[in-house]
Amino acid sequence: MSQDVEAYMSPKAIHQFPNALLLGEVARLLTEGRDVVLVPKGRSMLPFIRGGTDKVLLRKPLATALSVGDIVLARIDEGQYVMHRIIAIADERITLMGDGNLHGTEVVERNDVAGKVVEIITPKGQHCKPSSGWLWRKLLPIRKYLLKVYRKWNKLKKK
Repeated sequence: MSQDVEAYMSPKAIHQFPNALLLGEVARLLTEGRDVVLVPKGRSMLPFIRGGTDKVLLRKPLATALSVGDIVLARIDEGQYVMHRIIAIADERITLMGDGNLHGTEVVERNDVAGKVVEIITPKGQHCKPSSGWLWRKLLPIRKYLLKVYRKWNKLKKK
């Protein structure tokens, strides 16, 4: 699987790379203080980030600037990254969960966070600040049904 990436400083250039190579390079660019625009893949952040459709603007956060509700790109294993929401912070350990996930979390260290989503860019070019997702997190017990309605609604819209 590959992802599109645009270096924010060069918005016209779009390149495709394998995930392991791409996300490692994205992490390196963020470490250098560069902003990166990335087209995420997958459904783990539905309904707030639509994989293959929306773009996200990532920025290297200060370790102290991370809080519950932030959406981050974090390294979970060597060469493997996820873009999920922070659901808990305990000292240096951060627990992540995708908005489109019904169960399953990842636990990472603060220094594993490569970047923070500071904007979501829709296909129409709208730039939206990500919300903290506090209500969505509270709705976890019924998220299964809400996601089902969301997916059906999107199928009907496409017809």
